[in-house]
Amino acid sequence: MKKIAIPAAVIAAFAASTAHAQSSVTLYGLIDAGLAYTNNVVKGGTHGSLFQATSGEINGSRFGVRGSEDLGGGLHAIFVLENGFSVSNGTLAQHSRLFGRQAFVGLSSNQYGSVTLGRQYDTLVDFVAPLSGTSGTFGDTGFAHPFDNDNLNHSVRMNNSIKYTSTNYGGFKFGGLYAFSNNDDFAVNRAYSAGASYSYAGFNFAAGYLQINGSNSAANTAGAIDVAESNSNGTGGFVLGADVQRTFGAGLNYAIGPALLGFVYTHSMYQGSTSFGSAGGNVRFDNYEVNGKYALTPAISLGVAYTYTDGHVTDSSTFGSDPKWNQVNLQAVYSLSKRTDVYAEGMYQHVTGHDFVAFINNSGGASSTGNQVVATVGMRHRF
Repeated sequence: MKKIAIPAAVIAAFAASTAHAQSSVTLYGLIDAGLAYTNNVVKGGTHGSLFQATSGEINGSRFGVRGSEDLGGGLHAIFVLENGFSVSNGTLAQHSRLFGRQAFVGLSSNQYGSVTLGRQYDTLVDFVAPLSGTSGTFGDTGFAHPFDNDNLNHSVRMNNSIKYTSTNYGGFKFGGLYAFSNNDDFAVNRAYSAGASYSYAGFNFAAGYLQINGSNSAANTAGAIDVAESNSNGTGGFVLGADVQRTFGAGLNYAIGPALLGFVYTHSMYQGSTSFGSAGGNVRFDNYEVNGKYALTPAISLGVAYTYTDGHVTDSSTFGSDPKWNQVNLQAVYSLSKRTDVYAEGMYQHVTGHDFVAFINNSGGASSTGNQVVATVGMRHRF
């Protein structure tokens, strides 16, 4: 009996270990904290320089849980619950949502790709943003295009959404998303997007499209876009909504040794918008961005990005001319380890156009003039 019992115990232990290895749940996160200086900030009836402690000056501070269960045959059940918060005061981000950054569940196939349902990023963010200065591995928040007009900095997530992302077919990937209005009027407050990318050697190309219907509509607050969130889309609570928003973007980059060079173009049209005093007309943004990164050493990386934004406003009773933005961004990152780094960033924005003022993303407030400078130092830790 003893000769049988001992092997049986070993086999049982091995089986339990194997079953455990087929499922995984991981707690992860990132904390970004620093200090920033901004000139020409308007606060109430006064304006001047602003010195502030920051949270998420590059990457939004977050923690999350992701899991995967092996269902056999290359099929997995997957989920992500990701929270955003301020490390400065511990409050929840994304309008106090418990899992405001992402919350989805779905199935993933090694052969066919994944289908997920919940609160998710649109596919323009998935495919084009990684080639831009708004990439999470680059400047992200501070490098956003004016008012995040193309949502590459994912100011708005998609509620009630179903998303498909293909597997990698020889460097080619594609995907699409549809976000339901959850309303008896099917077209009120819904969104859809599609995107694709191709990678070969050091070359990467991507393109995507996003359409949002009724992002400024109060008729349905439980739809694809949270109205309160949409109305704070962009910098510092600036309202940038429309009856219909259409955004197209494309980008490419190329790695040459320790250097990475890139270009991104996005076109955003807000139809039926009251932004910038437009009386229900159109507001358009064309963003042209060039960017580059260079690994000076394995521990030190340098980055630069320049964006020119050509704006156009129709039916404006407030502003007398179309706005043009120029923004230059600089970044230096020193890695203390694989999980911890320190950084320094500088952003300068200049805007022309009657009554328009500069407004850098996460700057702390609009400028009193057409110019604004932000300088920041900080530390990031990943776990």
